[in-house]
Amino acid sequence: MSAEPRLAEPSAGRGGGLRARWLALSPNLRGAVWMVGAALGFTVNGALVKALGAMGLPTMQIAFARAFFTLLVVLPFLWHAGLGALATTAPGLHLIRALAGAGAMVCGFYAFVLLPLADVTALTFTTPLFTIVLAVLLLGERVRWRRWTATAIGFLGVLIMVRPGAGSLEPGALLAIAMAFGIAVATVMVKRLPAGESHAAMLFWFCVASLLMTAVPAALVWQAPSPTEWLLMVSIGALGGGAQALIIRAFSTGEATFVAPFDYSKLLLAVAIGLVFFSELPDLWSLLGAAVILGSNLYIARRDAALERIGTRRKHSVLPPSRVNPL
Repeated sequence: MSAEPRLAEPSAGRGGGLRARWLALSPNLRGAVWMVGAALGFTVNGALVKALGAMGLPTMQIAFARAFFTLLVVLPFLWHAGLGALATTAPGLHLIRALAGAGAMVCGFYAFVLLPLADVTALTFTTPLFTIVLAVLLLGERVRWRRWTATAIGFLGVLIMVRPGAGSLEPGALLAIAMAFGIAVATVMVKRLPAGESHAAMLFWFCVASLLMTAVPAALVWQAPSPTEWLLMVSIGALGGGAQALIIRAFSTGEATFVAPFDYSKLLLAVAIGLVFFSELPDLWSLLGAAVILGSNLYIARRDAALERIGTRRKHSVLPPSRVNPL
């Protein structure tokens, strides 16, 4: 029995028209829709964290609630998969991944409270850059000079945004970067896990690690939430788990190289939500740095897609491998 969280396709309307129109779309377009939905979920999630922080609720309490209510969302999938899905031959890798993800979540929540929504979102796009460096150090992957150059340019975009020499380096920026690094560590640990590890188990252990990390600090600062705050905390947990499921659905439906760039819609959504609900407008330096970060990521994604196509053609080519230059 599969351990993957499954989302039902849109149900048919009268005569099956809605379902027929949905299924008539190409798998890539359907995957893109799922990815934009995940981007919206994560962006709204960050906005709700920011709103709860503005209401005076302690950040650790918000993080604890997120982990707790996300666990409630994950448990039905785990029950469907069976407790055997929790079995693993690499408990140490699961532990590192869970702790890295939990630490990233806590850092991110503090960053959302301290910084404009769009700034935090832009800085999270450094995750692929950190992932490249960690993949070289921990996975032994080879990276050519073009990707190293694009990675360096991406980190230059970070420096443009945070401007460390201008007296404007804020703790929130450091926390957002720490969140991106933690997500990168968790991503690399996934690549090191043995094949067949279930996503439901990964989410379960992430929630458990998050609860253990935040339980005591949350208890020390706990404030009785109002009905509105309870509603927002439940929504954060549900959106967190739901957005994760949408990402899984996006990549299982469409090609990764086509679907992944739609994750960048988070930045546009963050700018819009930040402007409408928090009166936040990114300054010129933030926009410039974000553009540099996104540009480097898009170049890396396009380069990966090109190399993948070359690799596919190589399999069917009559030329010896040495005659095919992937660069």
